[in-house]
Amino acid sequence: MADEAYLRLPERFRALTGDLVLRTPDYPEEDVLREFGMQSPYELLGLYQGVDLTRKSLFDASGLPDTVYLYRLPILRYWREGTDTLEEIVEHVLVHEIGHHFGFSDDDMHAIEDEAD
Repeated sequence: MADEAYLRLPERFRALTGDLVLRTPDYPEEDVLREFGMQSPYELLGLYQGVDLTRKSLFDASGLPDTVYLYRLPILRYWREGTDTLEEIVEHVLVHEIGHHFGFSDDDMHAIEDEAD
């Protein structure tokens, strides 16, 4: 489903993501939850890890690929408790995390979403 959501994104948009890796583990790792001060693994639906494009340099040699995580069980719980379709939620979380790859903050993306509504 995550791959299908990614393929539905416009080609021009996908081309800008480069070698971004998409992962779908069940839950976030404990160290990730601690980093964000979260008590429950259900609090986090997705995560971008990497150097965003606004800060990336040709001299960056981290060796680790930029990665978007979509956490399956928190997303399923969110879907079960809400009214959006599972596909809509997966696509929304995916686009949100790719937004971080492009250098947008959470506040930036919420403002864009509010403007689009």
